[in-house]
Amino acid sequence: MMGAIVLLHRWLGIAFCLLFAMWFATGIVMHFVPFPSLTDAERLAGLVPVDGGQTTLTVTQAVARSGITDARRVRLIQRSDGPVYVISGPERWQAVHASDGGAATVVSSDLALTIARDHARHRGLDATRAAIVAHEDYDQWSVPNGFDRHRPLFRVALGDAAGTEIYVSSFTGEVVLDTTRSERGWNLAGSVLHWIYPTVLRSNGLLWDRVVWTLSLLALIAALLGSVLGLVRIGIGRGPALSPYRGWHALHHVIGLATMVFVLTWIFSGWLSMDQGLLFSRGQLTSLESGIANAAPDWTSASALDRRAISPSAREVEWFGFDGTLYRRDRIAADGQILIKAGEASHEALAGFLSVPEVQGLTMRLATNCGIPFVLAEDDDYPAQSVIPGGPVYRSRCGDVWFDIDGADGRVLQRLDASRRAYRWLYSALHTLDFPILMAHPLVRDVLIVGLCALGLMFSVTGIVIGWRRLSQTFAA
Repeated sequence: MMGAIVLLHRWLGIAFCLLFAMWFATGIVMHFVPFPSLTDAERLAGLVPVDGGQTTLTVTQAVARSGITDARRVRLIQRSDGPVYVISGPERWQAVHASDGGAATVVSSDLALTIARDHARHRGLDATRAAIVAHEDYDQWSVPNGFDRHRPLFRVALGDAAGTEIYVSSFTGEVVLDTTRSERGWNLAGSVLHWIYPTVLRSNGLLWDRVVWTLSLLALIAALLGSVLGLVRIGIGRGPALSPYRGWHALHHVIGLATMVFVLTWIFSGWLSMDQGLLFSRGQLTSLESGIANAAPDWTSASALDRRAISPSAREVEWFGFDGTLYRRDRIAADGQILIKAGEASHEALAGFLSVPEVQGLTMRLATNCGIPFVLAEDDDYPAQSVIPGGPVYRSRCGDVWFDIDGADGRVLQRLDASRRAYRWLYSALHTLDFPILMAHPLVRDVLIVGLCALGLMFSVTGIVIGWRRLSQTFAA
C-alpha cells in the first residue's frame, strides 16, 4: 500500500508541481487585482438622464411591442440615439426604441463608437482618439457567460493614456465592460493563469468546467497522498531531525508539513469553486419558488405609475413586479433611487426601498414558518450586497432555509439552506480567507494571504526541483 502511495504521489507531483506553483503565485496577484469588470457605479456614471420628451411609448406598449408575454422586468435608458426600453423575460430579452417601438439592436459600428465615446466622456475619460478595434463574440476579457446575451460585442479602444477599452453590447447598445492596460497585464499574470482561462477553452463553458474540475481533483489527490507520506515519515531515520531526507527532499518534507493544512484546504476549496451543484446546493431558488418570486407582473397596471413623471435626474428607470405588485424605481444616483408602488387606484411614493411588511408578504408565499425579515449587518457571516451601495438586504429565516432579498430592486440574492451555508465556509472562507474577523482587519488578511501563498509557492518550487531531477534521471537511464 505504501509503495503505491509513494508511486502515485511521485508522478502526480511531477505532473502538477508547476500547476501548484502557478496557482499560489497567481493567487497573490488575484487578491489585489480582480478580473476586469464594469462596476455599477461606472455604468451609471456613463449614462445621462432619461429624456422623457423623447419617450412616446409607455412601458405597457413597449412590452407589447417586444412580444415577450412573460416579461419580468423592463429598464429604460438614454442611449446616444434616444431612449431605449430593455425588456427581459425568463428566456428572452428585447430592446426597443422608446420613440417608435422599433428594434434597438446595434448593427452599425458608427453607432457603437458614438455610444462608447459618449459613455467615456460622461465618465471623464479621454475619447478623442477612440476607434472600433473588433466586433466579435469572444475575447480574453469577455469570455464569462454573463455576456452571452450581449454577443457579438463591439470593442472600442479609447486611445487614452490608460489604454482603456470599452465593450458595447450589440443587443442593447449598453456599455457592459471596460478594461485598462494595467488590468489586462496583471490579469494575464493572475486570473487568466489561475482559472486556466485561455479564450479558446473558456468560450466553451462546459469543456472548461470539466477540465478545471478534473485538474483540481487530481491536484487535491496529489496533495492528500503527500500529506499521508509526510506524516508517516516524520522522525524516521537516524538522529533527532524531523525529516529523514536531505537536501531538496528535506526542504520539501519540512515545508510541506508546515503548510500542509493550508495547502490541503486551499486546493480543496479551489476544487469546490467548480462544484456547480454536484456536492452542495447552488443558492438558487427552486423552480416553484422562482415561479412565485419572479412571476410576470400585470403590465397594464403600469398606467398607475405613469401618472408620476420620471425624475429629471433619473439615469435609469426600472419596472419590476414584487409579490404581485408593480413597482418603478428611478436611479437618480449611484447610491440613491426613488421607488414607487402601483396602488389599486393611485400610486404611492416610498422612501426608496422596499419595507419589511412588503418583503414579509413575499417570503410567506415562498415558504412556511418564516420569521420577520431583518436587515443584514455589513459584517454578517453570510454577506449579501444590495445593487445600491448601502441599501438594505433583508433576510427572512424560514426554518432551515433563509432568503436574502434586495430592498432596492426586489431580487432574491441568495437562498441559503444548510448545504449552501456549509459551502460558504468550505469554499469562500477557506479559499479567500474572508472570515468575518479577518474582514474586519484587512491588513492582517492581506499579510496572511500573501504569506501563506508565498510559502505554498516555496513548497511548490521544491517539488519542481525534485521532479526535474527525477525526470532527468529517468530519461538519462
